Amino acid sequence: MPTGAPGSTRTPMPAGFQDVLSFPLLQALLGRRARRFTLGASIPDGPLAYTSRHQPMPLDELEQMLVLLAAGGNTGWHYAINRNAHYAPHFPNYAGAAGGRTFPSAAGFHTSELFFTDDNGVYLFATRDAPALAEKDADGSFDLEALLEAHRGRIRKLDSARLQFPREEPFVEGHNTWCANLPGSTLVIPVADLAQHLLAILCFLTQNGYCITNDLNDEPVPGMKRFRHLVNEDAPLPLSFVEQYALTEATAELACSCYAGVLMLQAMGLGGWMYDGIDRHTILGATGDPRAPGLRFRYDTHPRWALPNPTGLPGVFEAFCPPHYPNMRAAVDALCERKFGKGGPFHAGTPGAWKESPRVRGAAKVHDPEFRECVATQAQYIFHRFGKFPGTVPSVFCLTYLQAQHLDPDFYDTHFQPGAYLPTHARHMERWHADTPAQ
Repeated sequence: MPTGAPGSTRTPMPAGFQDVLSFPLLQALLGRRARRFTLGASIPDGPLAYTSRHQPMPLDELEQMLVLLAAGGNTGWHYAINRNAHYAPHFPNYAGAAGGRTFPSAAGFHTSELFFTDDNGVYLFATRDAPALAEKDADGSFDLEALLEAHRGRIRKLDSARLQFPREEPFVEGHNTWCANLPGSTLVIPVADLAQHLLAILCFLTQNGYCITNDLNDEPVPGMKRFRHLVNEDAPLPLSFVEQYALTEATAELACSCYAGVLMLQAMGLGGWMYDGIDRHTILGATGDPRAPGLRFRYDTHPRWALPNPTGLPGVFEAFCPPHYPNMRAAVDALCERKFGKGGPFHAGTPGAWKESPRVRGAAKVHDPEFRECVATQAQYIFHRFGKFPGTVPSVFCLTYLQAQHLDPDFYDTHFQPGAYLPTHARHMERWHADTPAQ
C-alpha cells in the first residue's frame, strides 16, 4: 500500500508497517512465544537474573492501534449462519451483532468488549456493535490505514492513569508479579457479558424446542406448562450444563481475541504474551480492596455466593441483568432490540455482505411476545432462585489478557541460545523507531 506519495495527505508509515503486511502466517504460528522481558524490567534473582539497562518504552499510537485491531478489530459484515432446516424458509437468527471481528464468537453472539490500559489511562475499545467500519476491496482485502483510522473513533477514555492494583499475591500470581502490567506495556482485557450470553443460549434452546430444569436443587422451572407447544417440558436440559456452556463459549471468545493479538506481536516484533495470571476480580475492581480499584465495575455479594458477582460498569458496559435492567423480561427485550432493531443483524435496513442484504436479513423470524415470555420465565426463575443471573457463574467474566510491550533483546542474548526471538524483534527499533534516540 503506497503511503506518503506525492499529493497524499497520509503520514508516511514506518518501514515496520510494510513488514506487517508481508509477514508470513506460518512464521507467526511457529514463532509465537511468551516473551515477558520488556525494556525496564528486572528479574532480581534465580538463574535468569537480569536488570534491563533501558528505560520503559511505551507503544506508540500506531503500534497500539495495530495490536488493538488484531485483538478486537471489526472485519466487515459477518456472514451469519446460512440455514437451519427447522426454521426454513426463515433465516437463522442467532447472532447478536451484524459486524464481524478478528475473533470468532459462538453463533455470532458477540457478547464481549475490549478494555485496555497503558501509562496514560484506561480505555474501552468498543467494536461489539460496530457496523462495517471500512469497505473491502473485490479481493476481500482492506485499506489497512483507512481501517485503522476508522477504529480510532471506537476508543473511549475512562481514566487518566494506568489500571491500579498491587503487583503481589493474591492480586497477581507469584510468577507474574515481576512482569504484569509494567510501565510501558499495553494490557488488553477482553470482558464477556455472561448474562447476555446465557440469554442468547436460552433463546437458541427455546427456538429449538428445549427448556431448562434446576438440577442443582432438583426442581423444574415453574410456569413452563403454558409453553409446552414451544418447548419439550418432559426432556429439559440441566441448568448446570447450560451455564457451563455459556461460560465455556465466552471463554473461547476471550482467548481467541488474545491469541489473534499475540500473532500480531510476532509480525510487529513486539514482546508480550497472553495470560490469566491476574485475578479477575482484581481486574474488574470487585475485590473490595481500595488498593485494587481495577475497572471499577459494580459488584454485589451475598452469603450464599462464594465470590462477589460483578455486573458491569454503569453507562459503559452493563450486563443484561439486574441491577442494570429492572427484571429479566426487560433484559430479554433489550437483547431482542439488539438483534432485530435498527443496526441489528436481522433488521432489513442494516447493510450486509449479500447482494440482496435487505431480503436476507428480513427473512429472519422476530422473537414474538410469547417467545420472549418463555425465555424470560426461565431467566427470571434463575435470578429469583440464585439471587443473580446467571445462577452458578458470574454475570461478567474475564480470564485471558494480552500484554504488548517492547522486548529487551539483551536479556535473551544473555540467557538464551540464538533464535529466542524473531527477525522482526531484532529489527524492531530500526524498522519502527528509526528517529528515536538510542537508550
